[in-house]
Amino acid sequence: MFAPDELTSDGFLGGRLTVLQPRRGYRAATDPVLLAAAVPASAGQSVLELGCGAGVASLCLAARVPGLRLAGLELQPAYAALARENAAMNGVALEVVEGDLSAMPAALRQSFDHVIANPPYYPAGGGTGAADPGRERAMREETPLATWIEAAVRRLAPRGVLSLIFGADRLPDALAALDGRMGSSVLLPLQPREGRPAKRVILQSRKGGRAPFRLLPPFVLHEGAQHDGDRESFSPAAAHILRNGGEFPFRLI
Repeated sequence: MFAPDELTSDGFLGGRLTVLQPRRGYRAATDPVLLAAAVPASAGQSVLELGCGAGVASLCLAARVPGLRLAGLELQPAYAALARENAAMNGVALEVVEGDLSAMPAALRQSFDHVIANPPYYPAGGGTGAADPGRERAMREETPLATWIEAAVRRLAPRGVLSLIFGADRLPDALAALDGRMGSSVLLPLQPREGRPAKRVILQSRKGGRAPFRLLPPFVLHEGAQHDGDRESFSPAAAHILRNGGEFPFRLI
């Protein structure tokens, strides 16, 4: 477990949430906040987050949509404990279960209206590993992306929605993993700035959906052609999500 001096206290959603995170381990940035803003959940529904880390995505979703039944699965015990502490500190009922998504714990072998995930960004092998083992495990793929998606599909109720955020370079793998059980898929490219290639994407798909695939216009995160100083440069739409806890200005699915 993390010692108190190994943690920082960080604000999310303009200070609406206070989250403890490890100084040198995996630290949530914008991805879990953007993921939460994309989930088309409503009060009374159930949501499972695979690989919940310190719980940021689930907590951001709870701040926007009260009355959800939230559960999280986390492989690393120290992060699972941190997610529970963060949930309690923010008054959110989040059940966090330790375990491996490739061998789903019995407590989570049930159906959910939504499954969400921010899978590891870097592929296995190659590159320079992180010095902190917790960060390395959170950021580098050990379990294939196809296994993440298979675990999510199994946990979805009929007509349930899968929401993922991941690197744009993994899109072919993700689409290949969506079999005949999933459909009505929607893809949102996340563009750092106008004219720049999208580095992240949000992909949503409905279990049993039959609507055609939709590619949405890019969502631009920052204003200006380049970073021009020590200040925030989020676009108004991005700031509404990241600072005010808003949802995307269009319905993804």
